[in-house]
Amino acid sequence: MDDKTASKNISSEGDKLMEELVQTLPQEKNWVGYTLYQYQGFWYPLVAAKAIISFQSHFKAHDTDIFLITTPKSGTTWLKALIFSIVNRKQFPHTQSPLLTTNPHDLVPFIEVSIYSKNQTPDLENGNFPSPRIFATHTPYGTLPGSILKSNCRIVYLCRNPLDQFISDWLYVVNNFPRNEDFKPFSMEEAFDRFCKGTHAFGPFWEHVLGYWKMSLEHPEKVLFLKYEDLKEDIASNLKTLADFLGYPFSEEEIRQGVVEEISKLCSFETLKSLEVNVSGERPVGRLKNSAFFRNGKVGDWVNFISQEMADRMKQLSEERYGDSGLKFDLLDKKA
Repeated sequence: MDDKTASKNISSEGDKLMEELVQTLPQEKNWVGYTLYQYQGFWYPLVAAKAIISFQSHFKAHDTDIFLITTPKSGTTWLKALIFSIVNRKQFPHTQSPLLTTNPHDLVPFIEVSIYSKNQTPDLENGNFPSPRIFATHTPYGTLPGSILKSNCRIVYLCRNPLDQFISDWLYVVNNFPRNEDFKPFSMEEAFDRFCKGTHAFGPFWEHVLGYWKMSLEHPEKVLFLKYEDLKEDIASNLKTLADFLGYPFSEEEIRQGVVEEISKLCSFETLKSLEVNVSGERPVGRLKNSAFFRNGKVGDWVNFISQEMADRMKQLSEERYGDSGLKFDLLDKKA
């Protein structure tokens, strides 16, 4: 038996064992009828569950690695564009940025979608990912590989107020993914109830956010905790903070030359949404359109979908779950 055949057999056996493991996990249905699997307290679609287990077991961190971590639909695409531009600004002037012709998800790969979903032990060395390696993931803090926690790599965590996050995620799922033919899809109210109870992809939301909030307080040199709303309010100062944290600070000359403003404009929702690659392009797997990642981008859009009663429930949950942690979201009344 040659090495290639042996490797294929080992991989096949590993896939079988992984499938058997995942099928032993608690299961629930997602908003359109597909199965979610609970692993270490959080819920995942099948592909993500397998990928995260492999990621946790096999990933070897470098001190120079950068991780973008979010809950789904919390500004992930925007954050990928910002960090890619900050780190690579010397290599690519803004007029020649790969972002002009490439979707941010192709420049900063997802652990769950682009890497470990295809191979339980992908080769991330040998120049396949030049330093600094930049990865994105929705993995909760408690499930991160030990090598990440022990390394000096940087983690940037971006979250969003739960009302906007829920609506963005709900619309993304129901508008872009096929429904299980044997399942009656949840109404928005039913999906909201599931969200509040924590049974949704990469949920519970509360524990996901709180894990990284606490880590940022304990290790501010390792974890930068950002809110989507703060980025929208003052992108320039947050870009400088982000660059300083990553070890790629803007020089006084760059600031005078307007480099911060150039990156802000290039990575803005309006600019990215209008680019041809994001208007007509598709993801390589699943034929999901790139335009699906650019719906609205506004703060407070939840008022157009959610009742005051639902909003009050979310506020109460936020107060209960976050308690005296110091973490708060500005959830205004619809009538405000």
